[in-house]
Amino acid sequence: MEKRKAVQDAEVAARTIEKGLLIVNTGPGKGKTTAALGLALRALGRGRRVGVVQFIKGGWDTGEKHALAAFGDRVSWHTMGEGFTWETQDKARDIAACREAWAKALELMADARIGLVLLDELNIALRYDYLDLDAVVGALRARRPGLHVVVTGRNAKPALIEAADLVTEMGNVKHHFSAGVKAQEGIEF
Repeated sequence: MEKRKAVQDAEVAARTIEKGLLIVNTGPGKGKTTAALGLALRALGRGRRVGVVQFIKGGWDTGEKHALAAFGDRVSWHTMGEGFTWETQDKARDIAACREAWAKALELMADARIGLVLLDELNIALRYDYLDLDAVVGALRARRPGLHVVVTGRNAKPALIEAADLVTEMGNVKHHFSAGVKAQEGIEF
């Protein structure tokens, strides 16, 4: 263990770059937004401010929104979608909502008081071409140096993955929904 500790300490000491990270949580498994919210709690625990923009997700009354409300003005929460695309059945309205959400995301990313911006389900907006991929990736690359951004949603585009500093793919090994168990308060929302 002494040898392992020396190797580990040397690896940690060799990492000297400090910068804002672009983090992507993607894949078919559950937990992308949940993991991003864990980072939000970590940032809040360190005294930072957090901005959240929910693309796509609409009228759900979520536990995480209630919990983060306890942090007052340290959290700027914006649910901008009108619901999952199969619910709205109105592509023009979905595109308009995503554009408004992206404008809010740019506003939050420009706010120097905010240390972490969570762009929930942005990958879905990009998947359906509701936003211009090159413009989004360009803005994420050009964000201010210390800002951390987390993007969630299935099917992350290769250009976004390439731009990211950290990409985690959530796998779907087993899901209770497949066994007929409905979405539950405190677990899914």
